[in-house]
Amino acid sequence: MDYDNNAVYQKGLNMDFNEITAQSRQAVTEILEKARLKKGDIFVIGCSSSEILGDQIGTATNLDSAGAVYDGIIPVLKEYGIFAAVQCCEHLNRALVVEREAMEKYGFEQVNAIPQPNHAGGAMATVSYQRFDDPVLVESICGRADAGIDIGGTMIGMHMHSVVVPMRISLRKIGYAPIICARHRPKYVGGQRAIYDENLM
Repeated sequence: MDYDNNAVYQKGLNMDFNEITAQSRQAVTEILEKARLKKGDIFVIGCSSSEILGDQIGTATNLDSAGAVYDGIIPVLKEYGIFAAVQCCEHLNRALVVEREAMEKYGFEQVNAIPQPNHAGGAMATVSYQRFDDPVLVESICGRADAGIDIGGTMIGMHMHSVVVPMRISLRKIGYAPIICARHRPKYVGGQRAIYDENLM
């Protein structure tokens, strides 16, 4: 499908970006309340700005819809002291934009690319790279994400710990994009005779 800048612009004019921000804020707040994350944990974000507009992923990249999601999610994560990891598109092999502080704390490997909206990276990664305090691109976060949100079918599971629990929240969509929320829980060990800590379940 050819990329039509005018069509994307017109569709963007019809979106209520304040509502997108409000939905994003509500979603991340509900996830954090249920996931019981602690300061310094990692929250991964996958976001298709095209799907938010009601288009197929990768066909209508829109910085305004990505910026609205950023405005909803990132301030909440900062308030909780949670690191954001924003996934790029497959053209950058789903590398992630993180703050340098997160990279250094976890020992992630920096790579050299600057996310772009219509080349490689995607709108959400571009906005994050522009607006983080000290952004770096890392090849992988080594499955260290403790929770996350997938807005529009971007496939964030590869960035999460090995036991991922789907989460239901009150929202099903942000804009037109379906969302899937998830959190990590520690593995159960010991079989049927074991007793488990309910706070970790």
